[in-house]
Amino acid sequence: MLDKIRLHAQGALPPDYVTNLGDAKPTVFDGRICRFLRVRFVDLQTQVVARPDWSDGEVLAWVEEQSVAAGHAARTDEECEIFNAFLSKRGWRDAGSAILAQRAAESAVTGKPIATMFDYIDFDEGRDPVAERAWEVKPEVIVVMGVAGAGKTTLGRALAARLGWAFLDADAFHPEANLAKLRAGSPLDDADRAPWLAALRARIEAQLAGAGRLVLACSALKQAYRDTLWVDRSRMRLVFLDGPAELVAARLAAREVSEPGHPLAVGMLASQLAALEPPADAVRVEVARTTPEQVAAVCGALGL
Repeated sequence: MLDKIRLHAQGALPPDYVTNLGDAKPTVFDGRICRFLRVRFVDLQTQVVARPDWSDGEVLAWVEEQSVAAGHAARTDEECEIFNAFLSKRGWRDAGSAILAQRAAESAVTGKPIATMFDYIDFDEGRDPVAERAWEVKPEVIVVMGVAGAGKTTLGRALAARLGWAFLDADAFHPEANLAKLRAGSPLDDADRAPWLAALRARIEAQLAGAGRLVLACSALKQAYRDTLWVDRSRMRLVFLDGPAELVAARLAAREVSEPGHPLAVGMLASQLAALEPPADAVRVEVARTTPEQVAAVCGALGL
């Protein structure tokens, strides 16, 4: 807000920012900040323009002095922390979400991992806030999940190549009995999957123990399967390839023509869709998007 005041005084504030400058609109950023600071925008603006040599800290110290002199108690660090957290998440699942989506569309920054108003501002001004999320633990294992035909292997290989990580296809860990069952067109049950999931978990444990970073393509249809694979939630991330069943079926039909020996056929899609328990904690990627678009979406969402 202080930067906006300075730019406005110089005649350099973009017109779309001028509209919401000040505290006339109580729900915009400036109005909320002025109420928290207990200062009128016009008074703050006058002081900032009159003292161009003051730093932000000096301006805020003056604001606090005015607040205390008016009989208000000094704000605590906790109050400031709560207010900062509120502002930093504005637009994320709250009353500002619709405006955030509108602004993103108007500024042609749709498709970016924008969750908050500050994400939008950063992308709109040419910064990438996600790539700079140094406070987050970067993942070391990414599991790309979805039904057969969703494109797990294609995305997994491309993502691993982009990141310089190892890639594994979970199908390679099925025991021969499972593969024979799949070739016969019979779906696997939980008993069939138990040794397969155990082998995958052991491999993930080895990766996290120091074998390097990994992208794993794995159906992981049920939450129970994912719980088995999740060795360390702070170091693993889940990517969910989701899309219309008709599109996935068409891809499987094309695979049957190009790879007649592949064990997963169109007839098994219905059972996979019935077993699918969509995850609540995954980066969701549309099946219909191109592979480069999918890779960019995953890297953006995970800050990689």
